[in-house]
Amino acid sequence: MQLSLLIFTYLLVIFSLIPLIRHDYWTFRVFEYPRNQKFFLCLILLVLWAWVGDPFDTLTLVTIGVLILNMVYLFYQLYPYTFLSPKQLMDCADCTPDRNISLLISNVYQYNRESAKLLQHISRLKPDVVLLAETDQWWADQMTPIHQHYPNRVLQPIDNTYGMLLYSKLKLSDASVKFLVEEGIPSIHAKVTLPSNEQIQLYCLHPTPPVPQENPRSTERDKELLMVGKEAKKSKIPVIVAGDMNDVAWSYTTELFLKTSGLLDPRRGRGFYSTFHAKIPILRFPLDHIFCSSDFKLLEMQRLKSINSDHFPMYVKLTYDPQAEALQKDNELTLDAEDREVVEEKIQADTDSDGSAKPEKNPIGT
Repeated sequence: MQLSLLIFTYLLVIFSLIPLIRHDYWTFRVFEYPRNQKFFLCLILLVLWAWVGDPFDTLTLVTIGVLILNMVYLFYQLYPYTFLSPKQLMDCADCTPDRNISLLISNVYQYNRESAKLLQHISRLKPDVVLLAETDQWWADQMTPIHQHYPNRVLQPIDNTYGMLLYSKLKLSDASVKFLVEEGIPSIHAKVTLPSNEQIQLYCLHPTPPVPQENPRSTERDKELLMVGKEAKKSKIPVIVAGDMNDVAWSYTTELFLKTSGLLDPRRGRGFYSTFHAKIPILRFPLDHIFCSSDFKLLEMQRLKSINSDHFPMYVKLTYDPQAEALQKDNELTLDAEDREVVEEKIQADTDSDGSAKPEKNPIGT
């Protein structure tokens, strides 16, 4: 049993350290995902070593020490997403209703044919904006009942599991569907006008994940995220970036995105809010995100009940508060010279396509 424990312990430590190798190939990037699972496995192994290990054996003591160090390292990575950490995005105690915006985002799983649960969430919460990913024409047809309440729409149904549908009660302007990095992988860019008549820049994303059956490397995903991050940083108006990013909240790339964009993550200081995999509790990661600029505050955030997809929907309600920027500016992550170099390398990296932005397509239903 000790031999088995020994092998499993050092394999777990190796799997914990592999993400430190900044290679885009999926075998390196995929180990960023189960960081919380690795932490709890370390805890279980620590208990087992205390139970069966020889306290006078040097190898046992060294192994326990390595396990503890590994747990400290993993907790350091997870700490910003626990309630022990300060909140990166402030709560709003007193807000102006006409500056509020609520968003419901959901990766519906294209082959899921149960739309009623999603429609129930929309009917109950009445979000201002609904963003759906992995939507084919069947899903676009199923959403027609909400058209009367969501007159502003950008619809890009595709049957390749990367279709995207955007519905808004609020006015949309400058709306377009863009293919920033890969053919067939759309993103939606639009300005949303609040009831206060102030505008917000909205970016809706769903890049490919670094897994063998989708994309053997993270290059395309990282490139798309960082391209949008640079655009967000240059925006003269408040920014929200939402969607299934196919990346965990604590990954190197997500942190680089936050540094590049200057956006804040409402998860930080509040919890994991893991959205995938909805049907496998032991394998859950926070993949669906809503990031915002520092001139917002948080009113509400919740992970919604299952809609029979492999992702849980997320609901976030924000309020635009220009004065919040001065209070939260220090909460933004800092991009140093080394980070800038990495960002530019990733943006300039060769992709499977020609790497150039594809022609914009006219949005449907706006």
